[in-house]
Amino acid sequence: METRARSIVKAGVWTGIGLVIMALVGVAFTGSLRLGGGMALVNAGLGMACYFLYERLWARVSWGRLDGKAHG
Repeated sequence: METRARSIVKAGVWTGIGLVIMALVGVAFTGSLRLGGGMALVNAGLGMACYFLYERLWARVSWGRLDGKAHG
């Protein structure tokens, strides 16, 4: 069972990792910390929201669980 708090923490950690990587890629491609960082922030915000929703949806799916119960 995944709690909402666990899903939020997982999404936050994953978003932080993605933010750093995207900022480095953005700076490498644009040559601008401001533009690359801005792109990374937008991407991180959208990614975190999508990841959170994805996790919560899968938390309701019982397929593949050993206990066979869906938890919301």
